[in-house]
Amino acid sequence: MRIAQISPLFEAVPPKLYGGTERVVSFLTEELVAMGHDVTLFASGDSLTSADLAPMCDQALRLDPTAKDWVAIYHRMMELIYRHKDAFDVLHFHTDYFPLSLFSRQKVPFLTTLHGRLDLPEFQETYSTFDTAPFVSISDSQRGPIPNLNWIRTVLHGIPADLLAPQPVKQDYAAFLGRISPEKGVDRAIRIAGKAGLKLKIAAKVDNADKDYYDTLIRPLILDNPNVEFIGEINDAQKPAFLSGAHALIFPINWPEPFGLVMIEAMACGTPVIAFNAGSVSEVIDDGLTGFIVNDIDQAVRAVGRVHALDRSRVRATFERRFTARRMAEDYVDAYRNLAKPVSRLRAVTA
Repeated sequence: MRIAQISPLFEAVPPKLYGGTERVVSFLTEELVAMGHDVTLFASGDSLTSADLAPMCDQALRLDPTAKDWVAIYHRMMELIYRHKDAFDVLHFHTDYFPLSLFSRQKVPFLTTLHGRLDLPEFQETYSTFDTAPFVSISDSQRGPIPNLNWIRTVLHGIPADLLAPQPVKQDYAAFLGRISPEKGVDRAIRIAGKAGLKLKIAAKVDNADKDYYDTLIRPLILDNPNVEFIGEINDAQKPAFLSGAHALIFPINWPEPFGLVMIEAMACGTPVIAFNAGSVSEVIDDGLTGFIVNDIDQAVRAVGRVHALDRSRVRATFERRFTARRMAEDYVDAYRNLAKPVSRLRAVTA
């Protein structure tokens, strides 16, 4: 198939460090190419891909001090893609609501994967305006705030099978990986590790928007606790050792997480996950097999004491069965082909 992958522009594809959506776009694009599809990636010019790259800006917007109005850049991107739409069998957008108005008025099959939270009122109003456009969710729980959209499929994320693997290292700490923000619950992770008597290593990005939160709440907790080590952002090459060295990944979220890529990154390294029961967690973690699903800090502390009973080889095997990039790509190809059928396209327009 001739497939267009349309990425956000805030990070390169793949991102240099932290970046969830752009990493998933990269994994999907590379796997589609490996499967023999003709793929064009619309992304920032500093992206690296085996697909044909159509640069929509010179560099990732997060790294470009000259980019003052990112909305204008996105509007231009949509128009440029529209002018070339007939070169593709399907257009796959990862850019929220930006394509909906323009591409709902043309005949080339398109779909939009929604990667973020949907429980904000303005999102609900906007997406519901385009309730016949085809959408893909990244977990069933993500659909909750807007259940009546034209959801054509849920496709759980996947990562390359050989990207991360268990390392033969000693486990002697708990790990927190991702981004420091109130909804990610790093303060909870610090409390859990402290009550469990376990060292905590934090490998996380601090966005400018969360700097005050980090400076006023998290940094003092780190400085006051000698058993907490803040590492900062790490890349994929650093993750296998970091995650393999952990007894468990602590995932103490307090928001409706649409997916949580770090959970399957830990599983790829054979590392169990102790996660709070919110958002997608129950769809990703097999309780008692790949980790433990908990409801509060005390349950999480008890789970730390039970995590040694889990078989890390089975954690890895579950990852290989459920969360590889090949499985994700196959799911999307199935969705593309269904959209390309005339009856499916008619249903998407008239449903």
